[in-house]
Amino acid sequence: MSRTSLRALALAVCRYFENLVNPYPAESLGTPPRGLFAFILHFSRPVLPLLVVMSLLTALVSAAEVLFFSYMGELVDWLASAEREGFFAEYGWRLAGMAALVVVVLPLLTLLQALVTHQSIFGNYPMIGRWLAHRHMLGQSLAFYQDEFAGRVSQKVMQTALAIRETVMKLMDLMVYVVVYFAGAMLLMGSAEPWLMLPLVAWLAGYIAIMWGFVPRLRRVSMEQADARAVMTGRIVDSYSNIQTIKLFADTRREEAYARDAMEGFMTTVHRQMRLATGLTVTLTLLNSLLLAGVAAMAIGAWYLEAVSLGVIAVAIALVMRIRFMSNWILWEVASLFENIGTVQDGINTIAREPAIRDAPGAPALSVPRGEIRFEAMRFGYGRPDAQAKPVFSGEPKRVFDGLDLTIAPGEKVGLIGRSGAGKSTLANLLLRFFDLEGGRILIDGQDIAAVTQASLRRHIGMVTQDTSLLHRSLRDNIRYGSPEASEEAIREAVRRAHADTFIDELVDLQGRRGLDAHVGERGVKLSGGQRQRIAIARVLLKNAPLLVLDEATSALDSEVEAAIQEQLYTLMEGKTVIAIAHRLSTIAMLDRLVVIDEGQIVESGTHRELLARDGLYAALWRRQSGGFIGVDVEEASF
Repeated sequence: MSRTSLRALALAVCRYFENLVNPYPAESLGTPPRGLFAFILHFSRPVLPLLVVMSLLTALVSAAEVLFFSYMGELVDWLASAEREGFFAEYGWRLAGMAALVVVVLPLLTLLQALVTHQSIFGNYPMIGRWLAHRHMLGQSLAFYQDEFAGRVSQKVMQTALAIRETVMKLMDLMVYVVVYFAGAMLLMGSAEPWLMLPLVAWLAGYIAIMWGFVPRLRRVSMEQADARAVMTGRIVDSYSNIQTIKLFADTRREEAYARDAMEGFMTTVHRQMRLATGLTVTLTLLNSLLLAGVAAMAIGAWYLEAVSLGVIAVAIALVMRIRFMSNWILWEVASLFENIGTVQDGINTIAREPAIRDAPGAPALSVPRGEIRFEAMRFGYGRPDAQAKPVFSGEPKRVFDGLDLTIAPGEKVGLIGRSGAGKSTLANLLLRFFDLEGGRILIDGQDIAAVTQASLRRHIGMVTQDTSLLHRSLRDNIRYGSPEASEEAIREAVRRAHADTFIDELVDLQGRRGLDAHVGERGVKLSGGQRQRIAIARVLLKNAPLLVLDEATSALDSEVEAAIQEQLYTLMEGKTVIAIAHRLSTIAMLDRLVVIDEGQIVESGTHRELLARDGLYAALWRRQSGGFIGVDVEEASF
């Protein structure tokens, strides 16, 4: 067989074992349980059969190695007692059996074990954990991410998946090796001379005592280290994510101190761990030395008394040397095992959390034939576990709405006006069900939004926010988020209508990608605020949803671009139910109805002209701003 054929065969075998496990399970397993064993089992089910196979193969490899030690002892006795002339005639078949074990059986078992371990389990196992955990984390509420470092969450997903694999595989390996090797050593020595078992029994007692004394302390410090590492990473990622603000205020010293404080906390756990490691190493070395000396002394004494042969001494010394080597490996594996358990337990606190906002069982998809929106007796306050989007500085939850009622007719364009903190953006977030109400209902065409799927609700609502955040992907991918199946022609038409074509063709990223293929950086930092806003508008134009929410949609645009885009926004609003929020009253003064909110209550409602005539809060706000809509006569504008 040629070298090319062998390479192709090896590749085919590897791919067969790699494909035994699907690293991206399609089914959703729900929220992971909070118990350690149940949490690990949750992410291990797809590989459980292969883990059992791996353990059986490991046991067979270990048994073969112990059997080889037994053969070696017999070989010493054969060589000591047999005559040279008849040696091969008497022991030839036994030697052939020993050679077959060493040259054929052991390599084949090792090959099969390696294929199952490395090809089927090693890479796929943690990827299953990452995939399932990531899918679950995408379902967490907006409030969850407003309370967490993004870097900390991503680190927990990545580290916990690896720690689950290491915990399970180390535990199974340890159990197999300890049982097979120690039982084999006891059997071989005890069958030759029962007294040779005494040093092993004494060593086992000392070994258990060492583990009892050191491992729990290593586990505690490892858990503290995992949490300290997550805090350190979160602070560093927070600095990088806000690098513009840091440079703007020229305060890198404070950021250095902020990161160093977390690094020192992490190093404290490292030093404690290394002190324990030093004590563990010295204690275990002393115990292993006593084992070697004890077995050697008893074996030599038994030989002197003619109770055992030289072969038994050879086997005893070889097994003790093997156990001595393995005891160091096992103890450090146990320490690493508990370190991984600490990482898993730390990850449980983040990953095994029920999403605050969940679809009702069997929830149908939302249907929007008309576009009527009704807020009925709506009650909501920040400060609850599922509504931590805004800070609460007192012990009482911050009440935003307490019985608010508002109906928006199909196709009506309504502007929301009020001072900062009045609840305008909160109302839009509640419509999108980023938070759940404490009381009351929000209905779209008579359907309670809490009773339909979140995905279908948000598919029917287009929204442009003041703080536009883009994905670190190509402009095309960002715009296509509005309609994943959109054609290239539709994307370019949305770009043109949003007046984004004036700058897109000039964009080039570090990899030389141009135009719509250029990547925009994390959160879109490579674009100006106005450019990001135009991309967001293009995305909503492409989405073409029947309900439209504009939250300061043109706040980042200069006057010339704003005037150009307003015409497209008018076109976008046609045939849609619109909620527009703006601090610049001139941008929404021409809408069908203006609703003034103050302290969570509707205090005024009417057209621009009616509210000016009433001379209330709206009129006072209008007088504080320069009147006149850019390029539009408020008195004459209409839809």
